[in-house]
Amino acid sequence: MIPAWAQAAYLVAAICFILALKGLSSPRTARGGNLLGVAGALLAVVVTFLVADVANLGWIIAAVVVGAVPGVVIARRVVMTAMPQLVALFNGVGGAAAALVGLLEVAGTNVRGDLAAIAFTILVGAVSFSGSAVTFAKLQEIITTRPVLFPGGQYAAAVVLTAGVVLAGAVVFSGSSALAATLAGVGLVFGVLLVLPVGGADVPVVISLLNAFTGLAVAAGGYVLDNTLLLVAGTLVGASGTILTRLMAQAMGRSVPAILFGAFRAGSTAGAAGAAGTRPVRSAGPEDVAILLGYAHKVVIVPGYGLAVAQAQHTVHELAEVLQERGVAVSYAIHPVAGRMPGHMNVLLAEANVPYEQLHEMEVANPELRAADVALVVGANDVVNPAARTSPGSPIYGMPILDVDQAKAVVFLKRSMRPGFAGIENELLHDPRTTLLFGDAKESLMKLIAAVKNL
Repeated sequence: MIPAWAQAAYLVAAICFILALKGLSSPRTARGGNLLGVAGALLAVVVTFLVADVANLGWIIAAVVVGAVPGVVIARRVVMTAMPQLVALFNGVGGAAAALVGLLEVAGTNVRGDLAAIAFTILVGAVSFSGSAVTFAKLQEIITTRPVLFPGGQYAAAVVLTAGVVLAGAVVFSGSSALAATLAGVGLVFGVLLVLPVGGADVPVVISLLNAFTGLAVAAGGYVLDNTLLLVAGTLVGASGTILTRLMAQAMGRSVPAILFGAFRAGSTAGAAGAAGTRPVRSAGPEDVAILLGYAHKVVIVPGYGLAVAQAQHTVHELAEVLQERGVAVSYAIHPVAGRMPGHMNVLLAEANVPYEQLHEMEVANPELRAADVALVVGANDVVNPAARTSPGSPIYGMPILDVDQAKAVVFLKRSMRPGFAGIENELLHDPRTTLLFGDAKESLMKLIAAVKNL
């Protein structure tokens, strides 16, 4: 029986998790929310060690140290561009941990309800682990970011899933550890088959979906272990991951099934491809672009993944300050899926101390873009591509975009003519109102700062 004080401590930890999710909903409160979640998790772990009759305590502490040390080092050293990969990796580890708990608990029970929860934990946790490993490999470009298809792939995935469901039922009625291990193997295979056909800008959506899977597996594990806090925490992760997946899909103008299975009917974003064609574009030097910016009344900056790659968030903020000193109104247009995960641009710009009131979400930013003298696009592509509105055959057709093409003038800072993460060309680059400034984003912004100061 868990003591009353420990139950109260678990309740406090659960409240911390709920408030942490609330804090993470806004860039202004995200740091505090994250710290609150960490505090809740730490409280829960400490209380568990104090009230549980823990065997092999030395081995457990050693395992915690072995996991914590590299975890801290990796998390501190990871650059913002690699944060989605880190999220995928950590999520996969959580799914694997849940599946291992299920495998260890099979032999200790013959209660059908518990065995059903165990089978669910093993299958879903294994899917989350292997699927997250594939998303990590895609984002890290260890394997191609494009959809990986093979003849009959969808049927193979359906057969494997059916086998998993049948095996799960067999585990429930037999309690066999051997069948449970086989179920884990089937789950690993299905996770790979589920994610391989997903490509391009769809991959971050799948990370969010797999995060929900991990949460549900952890919640089922909490039921098996009779741990209410684990059940609450897993449910929160599962629910928030599901909501986030739905919001990301809406931001891309697509359904979750279309994202998962669109490649089988040529409806998936393709992923990074080679350079665009040889059609002419209008390019200019920093001095010419500086004139456009320095004598504008209103400039809207549109950040994208290229900004993160160049680590140019501080430089773009410095340019904005220089323009504001000249009386230019400056704001930032933030697309919900700019970068490679929700909030990516908000975190980057907050790191550079950009005032929160200048960060405008799409519903506010689009009217401002229509009134802007210049839209300055720094490393974004797919989220400003008019093909989302004008090309029914495009893989991004229907995705809500920032109305950059409606500004009086458009300036793109680009390293090359390579297409965006979705792998398709942007017609806006060839628009007569568009000027391209080629080069590394950070270096180009520094040149613009110097040129604006010399006006």
